[in-house]
Amino acid sequence: MIEVSACLPRGPVFLAGEALHCNILFTNISRDNADLEVDTVAWSSVQIICQCTVSESRVQLPKTQIMSTEEASSTGCDTSFVPNKGERGLTVMCTKPRILFCDLKLQPGESKSFEFEDAIPTDAPPSFRGQAVKYSYKVIIGTQRPGSGTKLLRIPFRVMVMPGMNDISVYNETEEIRPSNPFLHNQRKENTVLDIALQVMATVTARKAPHSYNITNAKGKVAKFLLFKQAFKLGEDIVGMFDFSEGTIPCVQFSVTLQSEEQISEECRRKAGQGSAITSYVKHQEMCLHTVRTHVNLPIPLTATPAFMTDIVCQRWRLHFEFVTSVNQLSSPDQAATESVDGGQWRGPATLDVETMVWDLPIKVFPSNPLHASSVTLLKTGSTIQV
Repeated sequence: MIEVSACLPRGPVFLAGEALHCNILFTNISRDNADLEVDTVAWSSVQIICQCTVSESRVQLPKTQIMSTEEASSTGCDTSFVPNKGERGLTVMCTKPRILFCDLKLQPGESKSFEFEDAIPTDAPPSFRGQAVKYSYKVIIGTQRPGSGTKLLRIPFRVMVMPGMNDISVYNETEEIRPSNPFLHNQRKENTVLDIALQVMATVTARKAPHSYNITNAKGKVAKFLLFKQAFKLGEDIVGMFDFSEGTIPCVQFSVTLQSEEQISEECRRKAGQGSAITSYVKHQEMCLHTVRTHVNLPIPLTATPAFMTDIVCQRWRLHFEFVTSVNQLSSPDQAATESVDGGQWRGPATLDVETMVWDLPIKVFPSNPLHASSVTLLKTGSTIQV
């Protein structure tokens, strides 16, 4: 009996363009016995695939898409390596299969380890679990013993996409602009995809000039909202401030919700007037009558998917505001204290005539360091089968 175990040593989260490393161990778990013969494994191969599953009621894929899993599985036999066998949906990305070995012989109790490395394409879609579309990645390890069928070992992992990483050579310094030091050896070291991606993330999400927005309706000004930046990374906090001091319309209550919008492309929509799917993550709600200033703090989950676009679906992010305003002007506590000789206590009205207004503010959400995202993921970094 041969046991096949595999693990991802760095964790289950990667950026598109990075090299994925996988350690694979083959062990003959038969007990030591003189009568037992050497166990043989005919071959083993590894491949990375990305499966896309869609909601049939919302998405209609073009006929030019990659063949489905059922079609691919029916073309192969039990002894061939079909990595998407048994998987649902369409295979939208697959790397070239890598052969680990052929005709491996193991003594009882003997083990043999192999290392697999392959780059995730930069134009690959990100891992995504939406209401209408789902992209999922797996490392598939196929193994066959003589006279037996092929068995597959699957390790799921997550991929995040950072825009602008198709050509990383533009981020590497040339010899002409690189600072030189006559006391050091001139060793040229190119940055890795992860190093460059982290630099780009830090640059595009850096705090620059704050953005100010005047929130008004048909009757006047409600408040001013100050957002310190519009681009964020997963795991960051969205910090904003409300200023009601210059408002002419009394605001009784407000709420801010962090939302993502999943929009299907026109050619893939099942219905012509089909709308977008909205997913809410974090909500901040506050009573603000007679409030001068207040702030909001909305954390972006590390498990969420940053903004992206494929031929099938587009994901965007926004802040959804809801303001409950009073139709009539209300007296303030300062006015109540002034009108009373001995001072007084302000008491709010029993009922209010209110109106509700909504406002959506688009924001940009980029990936985070994959090591940080790995710390909160529920994906396992390893798996084991017996062949």
